[in-house]
Amino acid sequence: MSNPSQLLWQDLDWKKQVREWIHAQAQRHSILVTGEIEQPHMYAWSMVLHVPTYQGKLFFKATAHETIYEAALTQTLARWFPDCMPEFVAVDAGRGWMLMRDGGEQLRVSIRPTKDIAPWKPVIKRYAEVQIGLAEHVTEMLSLRIPDHRLSVLPARFHQLLADESNFMIDQEKGLTSADWQQVKGMTSRFEEICTELAAYGIPDSLNHGDFHDGNILLRDGRITFFDWGDASVTHPFVSLRTFFVSIEIALDLEDYSFTPEMAELLDIYLEPWQKFASKEDLLKAYQLSKPVASIIKALAWHSTISRMGEDMHKEYAWIVPELMREFLHHEKTLSG
Repeated sequence: MSNPSQLLWQDLDWKKQVREWIHAQAQRHSILVTGEIEQPHMYAWSMVLHVPTYQGKLFFKATAHETIYEAALTQTLARWFPDCMPEFVAVDAGRGWMLMRDGGEQLRVSIRPTKDIAPWKPVIKRYAEVQIGLAEHVTEMLSLRIPDHRLSVLPARFHQLLADESNFMIDQEKGLTSADWQQVKGMTSRFEEICTELAAYGIPDSLNHGDFHDGNILLRDGRITFFDWGDASVTHPFVSLRTFFVSIEIALDLEDYSFTPEMAELLDIYLEPWQKFASKEDLLKAYQLSKPVASIIKALAWHSTISRMGEDMHKEYAWIVPELMREFLHHEKTLSG
């Protein structure tokens, strides 16, 4: 991908193949398409189509090659947890195509207009339960070639990330300062120590959604649907809470790193099912340790995405990696303080 005009999603032959596939799959399931297929948005990493039918709207999603595993992963998750994963009409895992039924309204529709985060309560509880169940399926998930960000391999991945200084835009606008860069470079041993300390609490590896915010949860008649698994990885489960709490900061117009009593209540709800593995006190300590780890995992994910972009798109998104390294330094300082 070198620039938006060269995205696969804009290739006329590709679009024709997709529309023919959608119509064929709908017909196979006796679903009548009633209007024009619309494209509400597209990104370098994925695109979505809306398909109107007499049975309600269908959603088609295609992913870029680097996250093509999303289709197979989501299909597998739907087999393990059919009550809270997308309902499929058809999947072509080889091409990264998914055709799904409408899962309802985004959770943010219940949160952002009123700035009430109470609707998160059943969602975060169910998410914890799913992660605990998925801890038994780590080998199967890794076999789908999703990123391996387990604590045992993260220090080496961190070292690889630091190997190319250009990732950090040193002394450029939105980049790291030279002082920050020197501090980050000196953190390799400290990061390994954090990973070791976190692992010692005995909380099993599981699936990190990777983009767990109120736009990636759907609600319909009490049914919760977790979708958009393209940023998923196998790692410590608590790192999912990073984007979860950032989402709440945005929804409530809070300052960065805010933590209100309502957020603390949601954390307690999330941690309660995990008490089968450790005490609440130890789980809270593990959560604090997971914060700098989550920053590095997010940086690794963004670096993987950005590195495949052409020059124009790379410039648009390159600032995110240094920003996440500043976040890492903040959380490490909090631990040390």
